Amino acid sequence: MRNVLLRALHVVALPALLVIVWWFASAGSTDVFWPPLRTILKTFPEVWTADRLRADVLPSVARLLVGYTSAAVVGVAVGTVIGSYRRVRAFCEPVLEFLRAVPPPVLVPVIMLFAGIGDTMKIAVIASGCVWPILLNTVEGVRAVDSVMSETARSYGITGVARVRGVVLPAASPQIFAGLRQALSIGIILMVISEMFAASNGIGFTIVQFQRGFAIPDMWTGILVLGLLGFLLSVVFQVVERRVLGWYHGLRASSRRSP
Repeated sequence: MRNVLLRALHVVALPALLVIVWWFASAGSTDVFWPPLRTILKTFPEVWTADRLRADVLPSVARLLVGYTSAAVVGVAVGTVIGSYRRVRAFCEPVLEFLRAVPPPVLVPVIMLFAGIGDTMKIAVIASGCVWPILLNTVEGVRAVDSVMSETARSYGITGVARVRGVVLPAASPQIFAGLRQALSIGIILMVISEMFAASNGIGFTIVQFQRGFAIPDMWTGILVLGLLGFLLSVVFQVVERRVLGWYHGLRASSRRSP
């Protein structure tokens, strides 16, 4: 129980400190673009009603989840194939390095040409940016699988899909989750960027509308919503990661305790 309380304190300590600093730093502000935090917090419940949450936040989260899940499936599947075969890896590596270096926001106009301006475009933008950290981390994780473990599995006749599912993916899962964590942050950024182009709803669209209408406190409330959404998704991801990689974290904890 004590460890849980200490972990919770560590999670909320820095955000609470930043809020306190923001509160006092902006308390006497008369700048229209830098309103006091108390004004933003007062405006928050007036702007983000249940209707607006349904109209803007839920569509954004749905696009993020679909794009992120698509990137996870493609990244893990393709990364496993590339990481398992040396010749495939040597053939694909130059192309992967080239595509990884292209910033995803630059692809938004190109994706709009092929996917239009609807939800398909926004999902494609999110997936195109999220896939690279997942794919590359999967490749490195698969490459790092212990050769002794692979040979033991082969000697017992564990090959093909059974080997991938029972040996390769569990051994590479810590690296895969590292890529999934990176991709989640990228996905949130691309979610907002994609909604700034020819959108009719979403958090990014709403923030831009507030900015264009000089509703500055309302705009800041949208930024707060993004921060809260990112924090919530991070907490959910940590819970899932702890559950899936319980064996890995237990192994690391035991190795720290051992002399």
